Amino acid sequence: MSAHRLLNLFQPKHYDLYIDVNRKKRLITGKVVVSGHASQAKMALHEHDMKFPSVLADGKKVPFKVDNSKERLNIQLPKAGDVTLTVQYSAPLTDKMMGIYPSYYKVNGVKKELVGTQFETDFARQAFPCVDEPAAKATWTLALKFDEHKGEIAISNMPEKKVENGVHYFETTRRMSSYLIAFAFGEMQYKMTQTKDGVKIGVFATKAHKPDELDFSLNIAKNAIEFYEKFYGVKYPLPHSWQLALPDFSAGAMENWGLVTYRESLLLLDPENTSFAKKQLVATVVCHELAHQWFGDLVTMKWWNDIWLNESFANMMEYVCTNAIKPEFHIWDLFQTSEVPQALQRDAIDGVQAIQVHVEKPADINELFDPAIVYAKGARMLVMVRALLGDKNLRKGLNLYLNTHKYHNAEGNDLWSALGKVSGMDIGKLMHTWLAQPGYPVVNMSVNKDGDVVLSQKQFFIGKSNDVGRQWDIPLNANFKAPKVMESKTLNLGKYENLRVATGKPLMLNVGNNSHFIVKYDHTLLSDLIKHADQLGHVGQLQLLEYSRLLAEAHQVSYASVVPLLLKLKDSKSAIVNQALYHLAGELRDFVTPDSADDKQMREFFDLLTSDQFNRLGVQHHDGDTNDDDLVRKMILREALYANNPVTKQGLHNLFDEHRQEPGKLSADVRGVILANEMKNYCSEDLYKQFKHEYETTVDPSYKTDLMLACCSASDPQILDQIMNSYKDSSFIKPQDLRSWFASVLDNPKGQQVDWDWFRTNWKWLVKTLGGDMEFSFYITLISRIFHTPQRLAEFKAFFDPKKSVPGLDREITLDEESVANKVSLIQTQKAEVMKAIK
Repeated sequence: MSAHRLLNLFQPKHYDLYIDVNRKKRLITGKVVVSGHASQAKMALHEHDMKFPSVLADGKKVPFKVDNSKERLNIQLPKAGDVTLTVQYSAPLTDKMMGIYPSYYKVNGVKKELVGTQFETDFARQAFPCVDEPAAKATWTLALKFDEHKGEIAISNMPEKKVENGVHYFETTRRMSSYLIAFAFGEMQYKMTQTKDGVKIGVFATKAHKPDELDFSLNIAKNAIEFYEKFYGVKYPLPHSWQLALPDFSAGAMENWGLVTYRESLLLLDPENTSFAKKQLVATVVCHELAHQWFGDLVTMKWWNDIWLNESFANMMEYVCTNAIKPEFHIWDLFQTSEVPQALQRDAIDGVQAIQVHVEKPADINELFDPAIVYAKGARMLVMVRALLGDKNLRKGLNLYLNTHKYHNAEGNDLWSALGKVSGMDIGKLMHTWLAQPGYPVVNMSVNKDGDVVLSQKQFFIGKSNDVGRQWDIPLNANFKAPKVMESKTLNLGKYENLRVATGKPLMLNVGNNSHFIVKYDHTLLSDLIKHADQLGHVGQLQLLEYSRLLAEAHQVSYASVVPLLLKLKDSKSAIVNQALYHLAGELRDFVTPDSADDKQMREFFDLLTSDQFNRLGVQHHDGDTNDDDLVRKMILREALYANNPVTKQGLHNLFDEHRQEPGKLSADVRGVILANEMKNYCSEDLYKQFKHEYETTVDPSYKTDLMLACCSASDPQILDQIMNSYKDSSFIKPQDLRSWFASVLDNPKGQQVDWDWFRTNWKWLVKTLGGDMEFSFYITLISRIFHTPQRLAEFKAFFDPKKSVPGLDREITLDEESVANKVSLIQTQKAEVMKAIK
């Protein structure tokens, strides 16, 4: 354990928390009584921006000193040993969406507040002094007071046992980490049910929402708890599981033990008008957070360098669980189109973090939460392990791991040890090559001059790189006779003709796409795969598109060479194939300048890609359409609009006219495309005012997203100016949503320059308002995804290079700068060839 961790100085056993929140005065006051063992007389607790009237040790005043630079309350005890500290304190109540903070919403035009908490990673110290480290587990008893008015309730990790003199007393928690404490108070509605074993399940939200918006997630939560109890073989250890939708929430959701918090858009949905994709998303988010109740809460990583142990596992289990309780969702398709490409893209940039890295400083901890690595890549690692072990061994190993470490902390090696004991496999050895090393391999598969199939592995890079010769143990998952795991740099698999005849179909590696590598097939093998693409299944076709896109970005093949593959697969009825196809096709757009002759040619190419699908699907759902049809339709309509297809534009305009007075009643599956078409092609000041009013008055999170994207699609620069002038108006654009508004205007050629100017001019305001949050660096990533010209690269470097010294931003700036530079290089070297191919 690091020498400067406070757990070395003081090991807490139990906390009695008394917290008084005064919304009117914007003030938190309280008292913490904590018993534990001081290893030495000089000890400390974490704090942030607090004032302390007094500190007592065993009832007697002791000297103390606040060190704000290190966020410490240093305490001098008379001697080391068991001690009970009593600390009175006060702290400001702020709007930063960290610690204790208010969320704002309206009911019938009246502004209201719902106060909630967010303590991950190290924000509990903003609410009360404590040892704010994951390994410092203790039991907690909360007494909560607030400036309460009639109709308000309070909820927390554990059940409320009584209310006396305006103080809400809650039952003592199990032994748990500080970052998992949670509570909320305000006017709330709720719906409840219970599991077969009597665990109470509840969904809570503000009264701005319709009651039936809580039903879907209530059902998912109940079934998820029951599924996990059976899958892990460990009972849910708390009396209840509350799910709370907060109107203001920076992250997506947070797994506080017994009181999970969510963005409203990730918990609530309108049962009468919600897209299939939205149902998939809400289901996976709820299942993700409830997976954490065991994996992360019951057993917690010792330190943040093992955050993958929490997040990677929950990210895999959200799909395992959703697939079990909603098999009709075909949720593993979503894994293939969201987690897999995200991980492959980010992990190919030299300098990216490994899944497991050493970290100490709080600012560096926030850098660890790279969704593409800790969540997406980590989940792929565990999917790979699951495929190797099988579910039976996986479940036995998890049961052993959870029972061995429950109410305590663990490290990654503890998980591999448990899985190894039940399976007899050295999982730790295999996983070490994947967790400790950044990046992943490309396996070159070719037929040599002797007619043998030869494999060779090499780290795959997009952009500039320094190849240091990394090597991985690769589960090959071949559809022909081959070793289970490739443990060497090269491998000869024997005669191609013999393997092809014995297999009876094109030779493929990574069947099912469970392992974290890509394949570069030589001309003979690739031609065979493309010729027989119909035999590959949807995942196999997706892989061809995904590999082509990545290899093109890495300059290993030409973007022009992928055009025939797009045409070959353009009429697929599979949503995942279309998702990969238009991800690849979308990158071709960067090769043209808006409103140029090349742009016109590119739009004609997209018209060719989409026309047959548009004729098949039309502009709205028909009886007999599958979920895939509904997902593909939205993609096709979006791309047909890019193609300036007049029939599509008019068809969507006619649908809008039918619902002009109540656009929220348009089918949620295509509503976003219809509204965007209207703002882009039939733009007017009155239309913007209507959409803005709808955005400000609706409480449907999905409809809000559709309206936001539509407004940012405006073709009138004056309307885009109005939007940017509202960025600081939190009554219109909440701070949690600003990132999406900004990125959407930046992606609009009509608004990019002024949006980018606004960002650079208002950087200090952004840092002051939103800095310190683990999501803040994502602004930089979003900009890098959109920029692709030499001018923008130079501007990106000029603005961000001086900010590499800002804690938590260095890696993000470096990686994103390289990403933009690579796109610029690609366009400069391949544009002529690409334009020739699409003619």
